[in-house]
Amino acid sequence: MTTDNELKEEQQNPDTGANGADKAEGEKAQELIAAVHWNGLQALKMEFGEQQVEGQVMNHEVYGPIFTYMVKSPEDKPYVSGFFLREMIAGFQQKQDPSQWLSSFYVDLMKSPDGRLLPMPPQSEDEAKALIDKIIVPHCVNAVRAEFAPEPVHADLELHQEHGPVVEAGFPSITEGNNVCAMPLHFLMAHYLLNRDPADLLIQGLYRIREEHGLD
Repeated sequence: MTTDNELKEEQQNPDTGANGADKAEGEKAQELIAAVHWNGLQALKMEFGEQQVEGQVMNHEVYGPIFTYMVKSPEDKPYVSGFFLREMIAGFQQKQDPSQWLSSFYVDLMKSPDGRLLPMPPQSEDEAKALIDKIIVPHCVNAVRAEFAPEPVHADLELHQEHGPVVEAGFPSITEGNNVCAMPLHFLMAHYLLNRDPADLLIQGLYRIREEHGLD
């Protein structure tokens, strides 16, 4: 029950109610992040063992909460990958087997015998440019072409009016409707720095295009 004194206080301090709502929303957000983090830990522990999994949450100024998990091999070699909040929520809500879905990202990582920690972020514009030009873009182009061979695939670095530099990929054989997908370079780099394959984003987009046109 709201008392007269509380009503008078809210009238004298109109920001009080807004601040309370903001605090409640902030607490809900923190509870959601904690729950997602815990679910990720439990999912990986089901696949790799209770003692082999560690995790933490970091907040990125652009992408928000990022969940990183370390899985250790039986030889005690560390393998680390990271995930975004939105995809974690979607993975646990939509995947038939969330544990298998999350652990699948470590299958290729664990083929490296010496472990795979997160890559060091570029420390300068020159390092970032070299990473993009020599590793990320060539890998994405080669990967999408290999995935859909012998179907011809256009794939190259383009400049998007709204999103800036993007890697664009598409099917020249599709002449009506949408035939291309594009991913901003900064998002591809974010995936690379989380030990994720940036080409997967483009490949998934191309499969959706084929599905829209009844090709798969």
